[in-house]
Amino acid sequence: MRKQITNNVINTSCLTALFMALSTVSLLAETGAENTVLDEVIVTARRQSENLQTVPLAVSAFSSEELFNNRIEDIGNLQAHVPNLSLHVGDAANAVIYLRGVGQIDSISFNDPGVGVYVDDVYMGRAQGSFLDVMDPERIEVLRGPQGTLYGRNTIGGAIKFVSARPSNEVEGYIEAGYGNFNQFRAKASLGGPIIEDILMAKAAVAHSSHDGYSQNLFDGNDDFDKETNSWRVSALLTPDENLSFYLVVDGSKNNPDRSRSPHKETPIFSVPSGEFINPTDDPFLVNVNFNNLESLRTFGVALTGEYNINEFTFKSITSYREMDYRTKIDLDGTIDSSFGIYDFEDQDQFSQELQFIYNGDNISLVSGLYYFREDDVTFAGAIAPDFFVVLPVFGVFPFPIINAGRRDQTNSSMAAYAQLKYEATKDLTVTFGLRFTKEKKEVESAGEEFFGTGITTPEEMEAVFGTGIGFGRTSFNAENEWESFSPKIGLDYKISEDVMVYASASRGFKSGGFNGRLTNRAQSFDPETLWSYEAGFKSTLADQRIRLNMAAFYNDYKNFQLSRFTANPDTGAFESVFDNAGKATIWGVEMEMTALLVDNVTLDVNAGYLNSSYDEFFGDFGVDVSDDRNLVNAPDFTSRASLNYDHDLDNLGTLTFNGAISYRSKTYLTVSSSEVLAQDGYALLEASIQFVSEDQHWNVILAGQNLTDKEFREHGFDLSAAPGVQLGYYGTPRTYSLTVHYNF
Repeated sequence: MRKQITNNVINTSCLTALFMALSTVSLLAETGAENTVLDEVIVTARRQSENLQTVPLAVSAFSSEELFNNRIEDIGNLQAHVPNLSLHVGDAANAVIYLRGVGQIDSISFNDPGVGVYVDDVYMGRAQGSFLDVMDPERIEVLRGPQGTLYGRNTIGGAIKFVSARPSNEVEGYIEAGYGNFNQFRAKASLGGPIIEDILMAKAAVAHSSHDGYSQNLFDGNDDFDKETNSWRVSALLTPDENLSFYLVVDGSKNNPDRSRSPHKETPIFSVPSGEFINPTDDPFLVNVNFNNLESLRTFGVALTGEYNINEFTFKSITSYREMDYRTKIDLDGTIDSSFGIYDFEDQDQFSQELQFIYNGDNISLVSGLYYFREDDVTFAGAIAPDFFVVLPVFGVFPFPIINAGRRDQTNSSMAAYAQLKYEATKDLTVTFGLRFTKEKKEVESAGEEFFGTGITTPEEMEAVFGTGIGFGRTSFNAENEWESFSPKIGLDYKISEDVMVYASASRGFKSGGFNGRLTNRAQSFDPETLWSYEAGFKSTLADQRIRLNMAAFYNDYKNFQLSRFTANPDTGAFESVFDNAGKATIWGVEMEMTALLVDNVTLDVNAGYLNSSYDEFFGDFGVDVSDDRNLVNAPDFTSRASLNYDHDLDNLGTLTFNGAISYRSKTYLTVSSSEVLAQDGYALLEASIQFVSEDQHWNVILAGQNLTDKEFREHGFDLSAAPGVQLGYYGTPRTYSLTVHYNF
């Protein structure tokens, strides 16, 4: 009965959003056009600059102005602005990204993300370092659905593209500062211009973002999950002549908060020291933990893009090197006991080289290329759990102390060749063919040791003596494997009129296999994922360019999806981590995005997504199919957002803009176990802002608030009910408000 009520609410919400869109179209068509029209949106979703309305893909694009006006300070703030997107920071500073129900929740480095993150066309290899702060952007694009042909590696669910603002021949820059509750402080600055006019231009940008923790730790009285990030970027654009250019970007960031992110204990857990159960607190922002005193993330990258144009031909080279260093300690028992503290020290570097050949003829265009990627990752991780325990059938609770460490050295390499041909069969009909051949290889050396009883009690001590013989019970393995894949695409698009296009496509996505990287004495391999996606939609600009209405419907056939789950050994009761291919799933849905100028000074933005997802097969413990009892992770049935923007002219002073928005997400399962304890029921979030822009466009002052009703909602969770017997929830940001002043010149 409850499911039926939920479906009714979802269907009503979908119909309401669609009715709003159609009513707006009808209203503006009847009232007639006014002078103001919507701006054209340019994207590079197909590796070339194109009008968004001519691209036969489901793409959401946000300009730098839109990002500022909507207070999108990191990519997590994009979640409500894109239909069928789930995006938040995970338990270990990792970006948890799901598009249309496809992604990866596990933060450990042996598995790959399901949605690729790109910075200036450079793929980010790890989930850590991919939860980007928004600094000096030109735009951000979100490509929904598999991007297997043009992007390839680990874009089985889609891709998020961050495009930085390039230097120009104009001397320009800005200074920005903002302050809000939780002692949040942001400061940004940028300066760019010509060094040699028309030949060499340069730009530098810096940013600082900090806030106190949203949670309070009863153990030491300090806050928890604070932020202290500094970022920078330097770029140079060299144009020796009008056909040749070189774009160099060097960037770095450092996040060193006082505490890591501690989850809230949602269920009681047994305490070995006290011999009793410890109950959770009622306040989700009140924790009581003793293993959260380390969180450090540093990134550095350099990329050089060379481009040569001659007539209809373009040759492009993208060369990149990136490195990431991450260290954290996380309390996963939720108590001041030492029942289950885990740590993760990770050093990663990557090199990539892409060569592109692009041809644009009268009725044929081609984007093709060769791609090489190599990644080296060394992870030192384990548990500090001297108070750990197991539950045995006869004896009941039995102490099982653990202090261990594992070192995993993994090398991933990927090579690919791709081509996508667009043929204009008639002036209105275009056919697209694409194909990518990928070959990936993974090599891993793994070793583990136990240290309980040796006098070694900290991760740093274990790191210093690992492999010297002080530890015992050493396990190790070496393994390697290769995978190959063809990722084809075929598409049709047809212009019904100058302002309306319909399209349909079929494409395949691929994500390589690997080896379970948690402590184990043997190589536990898992196979690649594959996904066939079928999509149809239309893009339209209506009412004399005062309405932009885009819709898409899709059907995904998802096989061999990779899942991480936690269980207990049936014989010993010991904690076990399993990462394998669980089975098959079917996902289908519809999406709508609309922007409408209701009158010259009132703008309506609406997006909505409906997702119908289910497991066809899900093999759990002992090979039992539990698909009927499981729901896909981060795949809410319905997501939507509506915002209304009103501009008030202050004559010669400038413009005052009032904005209000509401977003909604239906019930979301946050764990592979489909735990009802950790599942988040449907909820709505309110946000509003008042913005002043001076007449000369130099000054911009905005007072903004998010989650104005202070809604408590989970966005991440751990089901450790099998061992050590607790479920943990991570909560989203509470009510925040800030005042930001921006001056550009």
